[in-house]
Amino acid sequence: MRKYIVKRLLWSILILFFVSFLIYLLMRSLPSSYVETVARERAASNPQVSYKQWLERLNELYGLNVNPLQGFFIWLSQAIRGHFGDSWYYGVPVTQKFGSVIWYSFALGAAALIFQVALAIPLGIQSARKQYSALDYATTVFALIGISLPGFFFITILKMVFAVNLGWFDLNGIVGRMHDSYSPFRQFLDICQHMVLPTLNLVIIGTGSLLRYTRTNMLEVLNSDYIRTARAEGLSERRVINHHAFRNTLIPLVTIIGGTLPGLFSGALITETLFKIPGIGYTSYEAMLAGDIPFTMFYLTFMAILTLLGTLISDVLYAVVDPRVRVS
Repeated sequence: MRKYIVKRLLWSILILFFVSFLIYLLMRSLPSSYVETVARERAASNPQVSYKQWLERLNELYGLNVNPLQGFFIWLSQAIRGHFGDSWYYGVPVTQKFGSVIWYSFALGAAALIFQVALAIPLGIQSARKQYSALDYATTVFALIGISLPGFFFITILKMVFAVNLGWFDLNGIVGRMHDSYSPFRQFLDICQHMVLPTLNLVIIGTGSLLRYTRTNMLEVLNSDYIRTARAEGLSERRVINHHAFRNTLIPLVTIIGGTLPGLFSGALITETLFKIPGIGYTSYEAMLAGDIPFTMFYLTFMAILTLLGTLISDVLYAVVDPRVRVS
């Protein structure tokens, strides 16, 4: 196992190198950037220096006056030491801005994942146990709705019902207007209240696929020979389901859930943007619109690392939870 993990890590580093280079090339190929916007603004406010002169100065300041290959290795040499530069749009170091917003995304993603697992696994198991029943049809419809309809559709419905019609929640933001006047505990509750609708949206769109996957695996396990043997030996249905079938159903589910763990730090771009939650997804969206190359480079590289890490975690967990699997 140790040898396998080391080998996969080395391959992941190689893949990450080429992915980072492609991301850098894409950033350098953007038709417009924050540098050009700033150059226009400064040229308009100071006519004595032309737009072209401002652009040359800013490109030299941000290292954009060299060819992409040289620029990438300059960026890489800094990134290895943990220096990702200053964000052009936010005006602070990239890592500082990242650290100030990542925990909103983590809290949102963690809450959504907990509710997804708590709903999908029990419902999927009960749906498989009572195949073709009313519960099975109801959970199937719910799952297909969550899988088929886009997230922004549910966001619109949730806002219309709970924010506009009922007035229970604010439309946007992470805190209310009176947040600063509240006590610390009341401030915490205020943030939690603003997290309800975004979390509910992520639960709706994320539960469907996990529920269907649980149901499919449970049906496959229940039709296995060893389940029929356990029933023939006179074991109670509860013991057959909880002790034999459930454990084997969890084997593929653990790998899926393990692969989603790194995604807790990647943010939910659409949900955060439409609810104006200052998480990493919304922050990155604003940076991308502004052509902020340093922050966008960091975010996309961070996403690539999470993807590679999630794949590795899934593979390792599968070998850990299933003794029939041996990694060579």
